[in-house]
Amino acid sequence: MAPRLRGCLVGALVAGGLFLAGVAVVRSGGEEQAGPKPSVSGPEMARVVEERRLDERRMELTIRSPALGGATTKVRLLLPHRWESRRDWPVLWLLHGGLDDHTSWSTRTDVDALTRRAGVLVVMPDGGTCGSYSDWWNGGDGGPPRWETYHLRELLPLLESRFRAGGRRAVAGYSMGGQGAMLYASKGYFAAAASFSGAVHILAPGVPQAVMAGTAIGCFGTDWKRIWGDPAAQRSIWRAHNPYDRARHLKGVDLYVAAGEGDLVEDLANRAARSFTARLDELGIPVRTHFYRGGHAHAFWQRELHRAYPMLMAAIGAQ
Repeated sequence: MAPRLRGCLVGALVAGGLFLAGVAVVRSGGEEQAGPKPSVSGPEMARVVEERRLDERRMELTIRSPALGGATTKVRLLLPHRWESRRDWPVLWLLHGGLDDHTSWSTRTDVDALTRRAGVLVVMPDGGTCGSYSDWWNGGDGGPPRWETYHLRELLPLLESRFRAGGRRAVAGYSMGGQGAMLYASKGYFAAAASFSGAVHILAPGVPQAVMAGTAIGCFGTDWKRIWGDPAAQRSIWRAHNPYDRARHLKGVDLYVAAGEGDLVEDLANRAARSFTARLDELGIPVRTHFYRGGHAHAFWQRELHRAYPMLMAAIGAQ
């Protein structure tokens, strides 16, 4: 596929699919507390079916997940130096965008070099072509794919029990993954979160239409309403997956939000980011921002990871 065409497709899925980076199903009850949350493994357990050491630092896991209907999915890890020497490494999760996969961060940015000297375990899970980091609504029936359940209730405890991950965690993501980072952080699992060109206000003007287009392009033949339903009829579900509406749950989390201006998709992400950060300001929640000239591309997301990196590492005590 030509780079320009692929960029357009990524853009569409980003404008939508990124905005599909979510907070599972609507929850009832009291307020959730921000900040690192103890790991809780559910009744269903994911199982490692293959473990491959690609080189000194890269390890790739193939996992069979009940939350994904018994399907297999992959995770790429970047191991810290002398990984076997301790059992509780600080952890940095990096979430990919639409049309990308678990290899994208390590193949399209310099994250390997950036983290080489740090005492941090880097986790890069697959999140589906248009998975939205959400447990899909599926017409009200629920069921797979349940990406949030897989990541937070299956994968996270598995990494802690078998792959030396500790309880101090930060998360960052681009595009679809930028929204996922803020949504997962709003659930209390991460001490710091960064969004690069993420859809952090999915109910802003034009964004629901982008979600529809992104799903149609990224997951051809999939009914886009399977994810969160209709934005009018199932508005409460959309709001439950909207970082803007969940902003109050980010109190106490170190936050970084960046977006550019330079193409249609990035301009949309920029408007969403400005609305989201304005909402944080209204709530008195500190956030570091960077708005710049630039398009929806990995070169800018690599740069933003470098800018956010000191904050992310400080939040989890990585050196």
